[in-house]
Amino acid sequence: MKKSIAPSLLAADFFDLSSQLELLKKSDIEVLHLDIMDGMFVPSISFGMPVISSLRKSVDFFFDVHMMVENPERYIEDFYKSGANGITIHFEACKHIDRCISLIKSFGLRSGIAINPATPVSFLHNIITEVDMVLIMSVNPGFGGQKFIPYSLDKVRELYKIKTEKNKNLIIQVDGGIGTENIKALSDAGVDEFVAGSSIFKGDILSNITDLRDALGRD
Repeated sequence: MKKSIAPSLLAADFFDLSSQLELLKKSDIEVLHLDIMDGMFVPSISFGMPVISSLRKSVDFFFDVHMMVENPERYIEDFYKSGANGITIHFEACKHIDRCISLIKSFGLRSGIAINPATPVSFLHNIITEVDMVLIMSVNPGFGGQKFIPYSLDKVRELYKIKTEKNKNLIIQVDGGIGTENIKALSDAGVDEFVAGSSIFKGDILSNITDLRDALGRD
């Protein structure tokens, strides 16, 4: 499966957003990670449908919408209409997970389920055949710039084992504290998609992406 780096828009400089998106285009980035925070499931509030609709008019990245939102089923259709290509909901935030996943898939979107650091991978056994992607949070959600939680690597290995047994097409995504020092180990453990915020947008964007790809072992 192709490995990809997904810049997290939350770490961008919103005053200079247009030029930064152009740099992502030059780097042949395909996936843009969009963190939606409601101030309830996580302490922070980020942005919503109007921002995504505006971005959709000017860029053609795959919009990977990560909903850190209580009762996310309330907004799935709205994010679809705003231009999302994939929607990931949190295991911990949704009362009726199977129903939410079915709703996401009904709009033809990539369906994902995320788990917080302390949530065991084993909780996903019953739903893993129904989703396109699992996102392992390697920091506690809600804030950028946190350090990678080391036991996340073991969770990736456990998830990869389940993937080989139950859903070989599953995409494994990791979000939080991703950098040149750990991206290769995560890749070797089975990660397909790497969400990176500060390690891309802090400093020289083009150089940072090149460094991540070099560490990953890609051209």
